[in-house]
Amino acid sequence: MALLWLVLVGGIVVVIHGVWFGRPALRKLKYSRQFSKLRCYAGDELEMVETISNEKRVSVPWLRLESMMPVSFVFRSGSGMDISQGEIYQNHKSIFTLKPFTRITRKHPFTCTQRGIYPLNTATMTGGDLFGVWRSTKPIPLQMSMVVYPSLVNVEDLPAIYQVWQGEVEVSRWIVEDPFLILGVRPYGAGDPMNRIHWKASARTGELQVYKQGWTADPQSWIVVNIQESADMWSVVTRPEKIERALRYAATAAVDAIGRGLPAGFAHNGYHVGGGRDTLRIEPDYGTPHLERLLEAMAETELKCMVPMEQFLNDEVRLNEEAQQIRSYLLITSYVSAAMEHEIARLHEQGHRVTILPVEDVKGNTKAVSA
Repeated sequence: MALLWLVLVGGIVVVIHGVWFGRPALRKLKYSRQFSKLRCYAGDELEMVETISNEKRVSVPWLRLESMMPVSFVFRSGSGMDISQGEIYQNHKSIFTLKPFTRITRKHPFTCTQRGIYPLNTATMTGGDLFGVWRSTKPIPLQMSMVVYPSLVNVEDLPAIYQVWQGEVEVSRWIVEDPFLILGVRPYGAGDPMNRIHWKASARTGELQVYKQGWTADPQSWIVVNIQESADMWSVVTRPEKIERALRYAATAAVDAIGRGLPAGFAHNGYHVGGGRDTLRIEPDYGTPHLERLLEAMAETELKCMVPMEQFLNDEVRLNEEAQQIRSYLLITSYVSAAMEHEIARLHEQGHRVTILPVEDVKGNTKAVSA
C-alpha cells in the first residue's frame, strides 16, 4: 500500500512539474543570431554570436537549439556545440539551462573555406521539463544569407601576362581627349581648332591660349572567365580546382582594377544562381558597390557550362558590331582552342584587345590574401 501511495504521489509530482516547467518552456524566449560580417572572402575567419534570453518568471530546465550550417563553415574546436557532419550541411546542437530573466550569449569562431552564397534560415528550439512529460518544438525564422567571395591572390603571383593587360588598360586612359573635361589653359599649338581658343586668357597674356582638356577615363575593361576546363568538356566541371583558381584570378583582377580607379566588367559562359538561360554579363563601372556586385556574381557562379567559349566570343563579336567603344578583354582560361583563336582574331579585327591569362596546374597551394 505504501508503495502504491509512493508511486501515486511521484506521478502527481511529475505531472505538476511538467505542467509548471514543461508547458511554458518556450514561452517568452527570444533568440538572435548575428555574424561579424555577412560578406567575406573565402579563408576569412568570422564569429557567430548567439543570444538567447528567458523573459519569464519560470526557469527552463533544458533547451536544445539546433541549426543547419554549410559544411564549408569550419568551426573552431571547443566552440561549445555538438556538430554532426554531413555531405553538404552540418547539424549544430547547443544545450542551455535558463534561469528566470536570464540572457546567455555564446560566441563561435569559424572559417569560411569555400566561395558561395549560403542561406542561413534554419534554427529550431526544443524545450521541456526534466522528466520529459512535456516537450515542445518551435522553428525560428532567420532571414539572412552569407556571401563568400573567391579568395584573392597576390597580384605578383598572377601570370606575368596580367601586368601587360594592366599596363594596356592604364595607358588607354590617356589616348583620347575628353571634350567635357577642362583642366585649364595652355599655349596654342599647330592643329588646335579655333573654337578651343580662350580669348580672355589670350588677351591677358598677349599670346594665343587654348583650353587644356583632360583625357577620357572610361576604357571598357572586361574580365571573362571560361568555365570549361578543356575543349572536350561539357556541362558539369570535373576538375573544379582549375575553375576555382580562375575565379580567384578574376576576383583579384577586379579588386585591383577598381582599386586603381578603372571601370571593370565581368562575364562567364557558365550558369549562375537565378540566371535562367542567359549568360552573365555585367557592364563595366566604378566604385565599391559595383565591385561588390562583381564579387557576388563570382560567388554565385556554378561550375556548369552553359555555352562553349567559342560561342560566347562569337556573341561578343556580334554585340560589338553595334558598339562604338573599344574593349579590352582579360580572358581567364585553362586552354585556347582553334575555334577560340578564330573568334579572338575577329575581335582583334574590330579593334578590341584580348589578353589570355592562362590557368595552369599549380603544385602546392597558392597563398590567399585578404582584401
